[in-house]
Amino acid sequence: MGRNPVAARVKTSITRHPLVWGVGWSIVFAVALLVAVSLDWHGLLDWLLIGLLVLPSTIATVLVLAATPRSHFEEMSSVFSHFFVRYLALVFGLAAWGLSVVVGAAISQSIQLAAEHREDEIIDIGLDLMLVVVPVVAAVLWAAFVLRCAWFLVRVRGWAEVPKADRVPVSMFESRPAVRRIVVGLAHPALFAATGLVVALAGPPAAGTIEITF
Repeated sequence: MGRNPVAARVKTSITRHPLVWGVGWSIVFAVALLVAVSLDWHGLLDWLLIGLLVLPSTIATVLVLAATPRSHFEEMSSVFSHFFVRYLALVFGLAAWGLSVVVGAAISQSIQLAAEHREDEIIDIGLDLMLVVVPVVAAVLWAAFVLRCAWFLVRVRGWAEVPKADRVPVSMFESRPAVRRIVVGLAHPALFAATGLVVALAGPPAAGTIEITF
């Protein structure tokens, strides 16, 4: 039986332009997500579309970063970048700690005011507030994780759609160069960052709307 020419052309196109296909995939499911949100479809469908949107770039990023040993990053690090990244982490941690103190105090006061000292309502209102706060905090942490991984991708494979030279170990899909080319192409820092930040923005609304009466 002869080979399907259409499938062969599609495979060749994906191999030559993996980033273009990855961007196209993400745009299709981003539009579908917007339609689902605007028409108020079931929340599970929102999560399914979010998962499909980030699927190619996330899988490719995991494969590339998992195959790249830590020593590669140490070799590519300068003294300045080493301390600067840790400085940013400390600043982010301090800001998160300060925000947690403020938010914790605000939640405590809001619960007391909302319950009007009715002890039987305090726990319910507290849980409702946590259902609002936790998805937002998780989204912020996810955004920080995505940007961190994107930064590593820049150091490992650069900004080119299909880099001529990269720091990904040759052992990754060594016997399947076409698959390796597609994976490295889809693990583009801009694509991964963009799709990951879409999740950070869409995640809290997809978690559901919680109505709180004060």
